[in-house]
Formats: sequence, C-alpha cells, structure tokens
Amino acid sequence: MYQITDTLSVGNIYEAERPPAHIGAVLLVAEEFALDGPAGVIYERIPLKEFGEAKPVSLHRAVEWIERHLPDHRVLVCCRAGMGRSVSVVMAYLCCVEKMEYAEVFQLVMTRRPGACPLPNIQATIKQVQQLREAGRV
Repeated sequence: MYQITDTLSVGNIYEAERPPAHIGAVLLVAEEFALDGPAGVIYERIPLKEFGEAKPVSLHRAVEWIERHLPDHRVLVCCRAGMGRSVSVVMAYLCCVEKMEYAEVFQLVMTRRPGACPLPNIQATIKQVQQLREAGRV
C-alpha cells in the first residue's frame, strides 16, 4: 500500500481483501476482480479496464465516491497491482476535488507510488470529469 495523502492511499487486490486497520473505506477499480468487501469497511467496486482509457462517467463515479467517504474515513483505492487504475482514480480526485494542477498531482503520485503508470490519456479524461462536475450532471 502506498500513501498518497494523509487520508488517501492506493493498493493492490490483496490489500483490498485485507486492508490495514486504519482504513475505513475501500474502492476497488479492477474490472477483472469482484470481492464481497472486507468486514467492517465501507466498500464499493467501480470497474475500470486495465491498460485502457477510463470512461469519464466511471471515473466521475469513483471521484464522487471518494469525495463522499474521505471526510470521515481513510480511503484505499485498489486495482490488480496498485499502479495504474487506482493511481489514475486518485489523480482524478486530487485534480477534481482538491483542485490541484495535473502536473503537481502527477509529480506527487510518481514520488509517493514508484512505478505508477497512469491510464492512457488520463489527463484528458480528468478534464472531461471536471466538465461533468461543473455541469452538475451524470
């Protein structure tokens, strides 16, 4: 597990199954896995395709889910390896909700999660999510 901010981390499928005790909410974004969700933890699955471009609607849903749960819980976003989809979702959250600039978010994530590999065209997809949020739809 890699801590990106004080309350937001990324991890792999094994950490999604057995999150550390300080984690209160787990978001699984791996399309190829389905879990029942760890006991005592808020859990959601929003599937994203590995190595593919994220659909703006799915990314928007993930950002909103994190936004709902982050104020009261430490959130862990997981995919198969904790390198691509989970990182991309966290990047979208930081840009869309925390209003950080993409370049700053990219640098933060690459520093905190060595080996991170954001999804293709994630910057453009984040811009689409920002537009969806501004329009107040989806």
